[in-house]
Amino acid sequence: MPSPDRRAPRSGPRVLAVWCPDWPAVAAAAGAGLPAEQPVAVLHANRVVACSAAAREAGVRRGMRKREAQGRCPELFLAQQDPDRDARLFEPVAAAVDTLASGVEVLRPGLLALSARGVIRYFGSAEAATRRLLAALATAGVEARIGIADELPTAIIAARHGTIVAPGQDAPFLAPLPIGELAAEPGPAEPERAALLDLLHRLGLRRIGDFADLTPAQVTSRFGADAVLAHRRARALPERPPAPGRPAPDLEVRLPCDPPIDRVDAAAFAGRLLATRLTAALSAAALACTRLEIRAETETGEHLSRVWRCAEPLTADGVADRVRWQLDGWLTRPHADRPTGPIIVLHLVPVEVVTAAALQLGLWGDTGSGDERALRALVRVQGLLGGDAVRVGVLSGGRGPAERVTMVAFGDEPAPDTDPAPPWPGRIPEPAPAVIMLNRPPVTLESADGAPVRITARGRFSGPPARLRWGRSSWRLTAWAGPWLLDELWWSPGAAPTARAQVELPGPHSLLLLAQDDQWCVEGLYE
Repeated sequence: MPSPDRRAPRSGPRVLAVWCPDWPAVAAAAGAGLPAEQPVAVLHANRVVACSAAAREAGVRRGMRKREAQGRCPELFLAQQDPDRDARLFEPVAAAVDTLASGVEVLRPGLLALSARGVIRYFGSAEAATRRLLAALATAGVEARIGIADELPTAIIAARHGTIVAPGQDAPFLAPLPIGELAAEPGPAEPERAALLDLLHRLGLRRIGDFADLTPAQVTSRFGADAVLAHRRARALPERPPAPGRPAPDLEVRLPCDPPIDRVDAAAFAGRLLATRLTAALSAAALACTRLEIRAETETGEHLSRVWRCAEPLTADGVADRVRWQLDGWLTRPHADRPTGPIIVLHLVPVEVVTAAALQLGLWGDTGSGDERALRALVRVQGLLGGDAVRVGVLSGGRGPAERVTMVAFGDEPAPDTDPAPPWPGRIPEPAPAVIMLNRPPVTLESADGAPVRITARGRFSGPPARLRWGRSSWRLTAWAGPWLLDELWWSPGAAPTARAQVELPGPHSLLLLAQDDQWCVEGLYE
């Protein structure tokens, strides 16, 4: 069977992509005030998700566990993944490009794109435009690479190589590259794409050109939906260009800010409210947003604007995240570039929309309308009672059940007080209690002869537990487990042993008990 023609026709203006390598690690180093030569790794779920060039030279790689990375590079600086930090510190980079070119669209922190036509015409050639942009970014203290191609995915891959692809040569440029290059953004969920590329490599399709030689029918019949998208990119077929379109009519949402906004927390709350309104308007029109423009007007007459481009339709949480990132970036710029007045008006404009058919349906065929109504209700409660009135739990690190929950304001970044990944010796065994008793009501634990059961200096029961008294009620125990001694505050003079135990009451109902200062209390209920 003859190979399909890989020559893709030009679909419109050429695309320029600006890529900042290892941006999460760069942002983490900048946020901590570290020098550029310091090895840095960014962690998520106790694994490295990004690292600096200095860390890679020492042997650190993505996917490594924290301890292995530290073993290879003892001087490694570790930071937790923080999308807010990455977006806030990337705003000056986008602003530096915006001073020389128009139509800048942020795909994610560390990657942006724009139409190459205007900047090439202004500076005379693609090479001259690339030099001027790189010089502006270097002045801003950022290392970057630029790629130019006919299509956006090809331009992103070209940026990773610092290459200007000749017009009409996207497919020949991609053909000899390793198949792993198709993992470049924008794209679907990383695990799904990584599994596809691993499968293609094991099937012997080691180059992008090998994959592009397959016919669309072969790809469709043998692989999933993500493979079809990857195949189109391998063949350099046209996709959406980064050129601003006309906003969808009657979908723009506007919020006058009274009082004016000059703090990041107030800006984030306003952004959540606007995101809810925009999502409701789009849902009513059976549409979803894939390119969002965020506008702001200040008290001194300044007009700020930034476009965020997404590979997939934005959810309400996605809109709220991008609004929060952008407002955080504007309000925390260096003083010379920061707005001179507080924000008085916020706008959200869906620059590009798709039909609701592009959205993932719920398990039972709906689009999650119940969840959306619940989210809107929570936002309304926050509007009435304040941003801290609604809180959600985030898994945190600790030994006791209360310590393992960090309560954060609804809509804020779900950042725990302590990292849940490291080992926590003395943590209660699974399963965790269904209800945590914050007031810890006191109870009495007795042996069969009615004597109080306490924790001895050796961390044992003074007698086998047989009965539990809670106020005026009492129950005979059907089972018990423990005690588990907590070796905490042992250096304090006169500190009594602290321990936890589990007891089962008739029913069955189970309790998690905590012994402190010779007094038992209920810490959690099991269901």
